Amino acid sequence: MFSRFFINRPIFATVISIIIVIAGFMGIKGLPIEEYPSLTPPTVSVSATYSGADAQTIADSVASAIEDQINGVENMLYMQSTSSSAGTMNISVYFKIGSSSKQATIDVNNRVQAALSRLPQEVQSMGVTVRERSGSILQVVGFTNPNMNQVELYNYVNLNIADAIKRVNGIGDTVLIGNKEYSMRIWLKPDKLAQFKLTPSDVISQVKIQNSQYAAGKIGEQPSKGENPYVYSVVSEGRFKDPKQFGEILIKSENGTVVKLKDVATVELGAASYASDAMLNGKPAVPLLLFLQNDANALATAEAVKAKLEELKKTYPVGLEHTIAYNPTEFITVSIDEVIKTFIEAMVLVLIVMYFFLKSFRATIIPMLAVPVSIIGTFGGLYVMGFSINLITLFALILAIGIVVDDAIIVIENVERILHEDKEISVKDATFKAMEEVQTPVISIVLVLCAVFVPVSFMEGFVGVIQKQFALTLVVAVCISGFVALTLTPALCAVMLKKQENKPFWIVQKFNDFFDFSTRLFTAGVAKILKHVIISFIVIGIMGFATYGLFQKVPKGLVPSEDKGALMVITSLPPSTNMLKTKEEVKSISNAILSNPNVEFTMGFAGYDMLASSLRENSAISFIKLKDWSERKGAADGADALVGQFNGMLWGSKNSMTFVVNVPPIMGLSMTGGFEMYLQNKSGKSYNEIEADARKVTAAANARPELTGVRTTLETNYRQFKITVDKEKARLFGVSESEIFSTIAATFGSYYINDFNLAGKSYRVYARASDNFRNNPEDLRKIFVRSNEGEMVPLNSVATLTRSIGPDIVDRFNLFPAAKIMGDPKPGYTSGDAIRAIQEVVNDTLSSDDYAISWAGTAYQEVNSQGTGTVAFIFGMVFVFLILAAQYERWLIPLAVITAVPFAVFGSLLAVWIRGLTNDIYFEIGLLLLIGLAAKNAILIVEFAMQERESGKSIFESAVNAAKLRFRPIVMTSIAFTLGVFPMVISTGAGAASRHSLGTGVVGGMIASTTIAIFFVPMFYYLLETLNEKYWKKGAKKDEK
Repeated sequence: MFSRFFINRPIFATVISIIIVIAGFMGIKGLPIEEYPSLTPPTVSVSATYSGADAQTIADSVASAIEDQINGVENMLYMQSTSSSAGTMNISVYFKIGSSSKQATIDVNNRVQAALSRLPQEVQSMGVTVRERSGSILQVVGFTNPNMNQVELYNYVNLNIADAIKRVNGIGDTVLIGNKEYSMRIWLKPDKLAQFKLTPSDVISQVKIQNSQYAAGKIGEQPSKGENPYVYSVVSEGRFKDPKQFGEILIKSENGTVVKLKDVATVELGAASYASDAMLNGKPAVPLLLFLQNDANALATAEAVKAKLEELKKTYPVGLEHTIAYNPTEFITVSIDEVIKTFIEAMVLVLIVMYFFLKSFRATIIPMLAVPVSIIGTFGGLYVMGFSINLITLFALILAIGIVVDDAIIVIENVERILHEDKEISVKDATFKAMEEVQTPVISIVLVLCAVFVPVSFMEGFVGVIQKQFALTLVVAVCISGFVALTLTPALCAVMLKKQENKPFWIVQKFNDFFDFSTRLFTAGVAKILKHVIISFIVIGIMGFATYGLFQKVPKGLVPSEDKGALMVITSLPPSTNMLKTKEEVKSISNAILSNPNVEFTMGFAGYDMLASSLRENSAISFIKLKDWSERKGAADGADALVGQFNGMLWGSKNSMTFVVNVPPIMGLSMTGGFEMYLQNKSGKSYNEIEADARKVTAAANARPELTGVRTTLETNYRQFKITVDKEKARLFGVSESEIFSTIAATFGSYYINDFNLAGKSYRVYARASDNFRNNPEDLRKIFVRSNEGEMVPLNSVATLTRSIGPDIVDRFNLFPAAKIMGDPKPGYTSGDAIRAIQEVVNDTLSSDDYAISWAGTAYQEVNSQGTGTVAFIFGMVFVFLILAAQYERWLIPLAVITAVPFAVFGSLLAVWIRGLTNDIYFEIGLLLLIGLAAKNAILIVEFAMQERESGKSIFESAVNAAKLRFRPIVMTSIAFTLGVFPMVISTGAGAASRHSLGTGVVGGMIASTTIAIFFVPMFYYLLETLNEKYWKKGAKKDEK
């Protein structure tokens, strides 16, 4: 017997356990801490700029060419591009979860290089950027200073703070929002240009020539025949550094007339872009986004950033302040604190349960010594497997408390029973005898639990990552627990237990008297069930139909919505509204929201449409930082309730369409936590037609009871002016078409010329007409082009502007034009309900010949993960059966163990349905756990029944005696486990929704398994063993009953 060695050498057993604990502590020190493991698909972003071009032009000439090359890159899931009239294009390429983001970036970059020759020259000169999209946002830090304008503040932060933060250990990247990097702005005066018979092309050409860096060589460098003993470097003047130098650039010198840049333009140090602005509590601000490095410790990095900011604060100019506007690590910290609190509560409850059952402080101490060994030791396993300390692994460890204590209880209870039954036996001999009886069941339980979870670890994708981390954490804990139950626990039993214990407290004695009475009732109930098999099967059939009905009734989802201490405000003003009005609206919304006592502060970004992931002057996104969870008591102050309050307050705004949403439960997987999809058009329709069809879908969707806030980002009613060149007139005046369009580009767009240097960095030089020459369509007459004869021709003589409307943002999905549609489930409905409803709407509204639905974000993961829980469940059941069949060397008897599982499933579904929760990923991993737990209870009965049968008793007696003998340990371990998990069921605060989903299903399943299944498992054993002996001639002797 394996345990005999350790019973005889308790110090040896103790040393091994101490080594396991030390390894666990070493693992804790090296493990990263994060909210979730890496659940978001690796994403590569490709961006380009085509200044002055409209969205459709950029989509046709830039996005399409690059997409053609990228399409089909290895491990790609899908690809989406957004082209904006702000002159920007961004392609996001999403890859399979688990694939290498670095390799994906290399692969995409190689393909983009092949597409460069097909792009317009202006795009090539600005460059195409390929970068790995950074991981999760660690923090958003807002900087304010009333003594600086936003351009000065932006560049101070960029030069003095952002780079310093980037060097903090654990920071992957820093991004300043707003793109207000210094730029040399040349504001052209078309009237002055016309006066001197100049065009923007003349100015651009001279700036390029004179603001250049030239290598001038060396004097005296070898080979040389001269006698000069020295070598001198020749240094050219190089690029200009300030507006005054640029103003002195010579544009024209003719007949004694000298025209400099300052004569035809205003030159100033400005910003690269004026398309967006940020505000903190309604005041101008500069936000700095900090991204966490892969595998970095989020909490340690956040503390390091805080320390660095305090260090830098000493050098801040007067008036500069920083505020951490968004800090997900607060949620992680509070969530982990809540989990640790739940962990302690579980330990205390388990301790109380064990004392009530074991009636001995000595016996109670033994499993409480064994549990920490298993739990702490698991961290060493997590470190070896490359996992992290996150909510998934911590949930697994909470559930592991009840499991690992079970193994110790089985051993101790059996020793105590033998000591109670045999008054002459010594404690050591009782331990030997007990281990001979329970060693096999303990090993069986460990193998069964491992059999349930190990197959799951090979699953891929979003669900696979979660289930793998959860499953392997439990596997490590269970394996250590099984080892401890065979080594340390029996050794401690032999050393610590006594034959004569002090009389327990009266309440404990009363409890055990009641339990003895319950045991007699249970045994009688089992005997009656064995005699009324048909009635039993009727009851089981009813339960089966109820289980099927509950599966249909319980709504499906991916992950529950959480109160993460932050909300998002999405604002959209009428199409073509300019930035100034958008900023005023954001400020007004911020003031209204700040009046709520649950709000700490707000940070708004005017000019950015988060839903479309693009610049848009009439759009804004704001973040609401809520006060700490401890300051917001009750459901009325929770995130979901506040969303309803704010929407009620803002929905009727006359100036904008504004709505508030909760932040997504997993950042980076979706924009707003609802569903995200694309209507792909494959029949060649125009964007006007696509928008009309998309509006039909959103109108029908918003009429559905399951859906709310369904909207599309495609809008084709933005005001535009179409310029038409009269080619005959242009030829008559001797004006080339290229000259006309280059003049238009430099007047109404920002024309990139070249670069200049400042403070050790390189910045861009842009040319554009002064604002009073580009405010109205009539300003076209103020713009001049030069004819072949040198005469200045008003632009309105050869070109006309006509009003039109069109899209300002164009989306494409997997090479096809598409309309992006987003929405949320109404309160009382789940994301699964919403996905099913929007599918029905699209199928009823549009023709499948014209459109295809393509999912993105969370919806993509949810749709593609459908059925994975069922597959995992089936694999778990099959592996449990195979392990038991191999151990028992029988094909039928393992079925008696498996029959306990449906009862647990019924209880789990019933509990979730009563509480109004969903069938989500947490519920599914709970079901996997219940396979092992239900099977564990059944194993204890079946294993002892087989021992009884081998001793010569009838099958009937074997089944009844096994039920009687194992009733106490089954109930004891089940109550210990259930109460250990119960704090998750009633928990509050950060991360409570996930704990509710997991805990409720597991507790419900365990209650059903303990109160219902244990009555029927002996019956199934009785029937299967009878069948086995009758047809397969197995067993010791025939049934004598």
